[in-house]
Amino acid sequence: MTTAPNRALDSSVLPVILNRWSPRAFLPEAISKEELLALIDAGRWAPSAYNMQPWRFIYARRGTAEWERFLSWLIPFNQSWAENASAIIYMASQTITLSSRTGEPTPLLTHAFDTGAAAVLIQIQAAHNGWATHPVSGFDHALAHAGLELPEEYELHAAIILGRQGKAETLPESLQKREIPSDRNALDMLSFEGRWHSSKESETDN
Repeated sequence: MTTAPNRALDSSVLPVILNRWSPRAFLPEAISKEELLALIDAGRWAPSAYNMQPWRFIYARRGTAEWERFLSWLIPFNQSWAENASAIIYMASQTITLSSRTGEPTPLLTHAFDTGAAAVLIQIQAAHNGWATHPVSGFDHALAHAGLELPEEYELHAAIILGRQGKAETLPESLQKREIPSDRNALDMLSFEGRWHSSKESETDN
């Protein structure tokens, strides 16, 4: 399991969730297809509206013919550190389906929400198995969509960069300072009973 030592592990939240974070330092190691699919399989078990399962996982592994192509779609900043990772998983989802009543195309309104849930499960499974992940949206969406040969009704959301966590010292100096687990806003700033209210109102309520 990966660890995030500066987080409040006395929380009631499961340690595997608290220990998941998004490093950029990776060891340039390969991952087998079987081991990668075991992590991706966790995403298959995410909940989805009407069990439509709109998610699709398109991946490339380090050392394979597809690796450089998948890497090339990332923006240069992300390429600079992701090149040491073991795999890249592009997350896409089906945006429309055929109505069971009319046979006409109808929007899948929760396709992004459902696919986000699948992405989180992959990352938690990876953390549990000792792999690090860093999801990114910084890539050329049009090039990736075309390169992956996705049908028009599928939307690309993010890429999960996956690998064995390396040492911060392997990163450029400007990134080394950022190579720590990030904190989160206080729960009372994010959750409200009965209605939404501003953080200023929340302070008043307390």
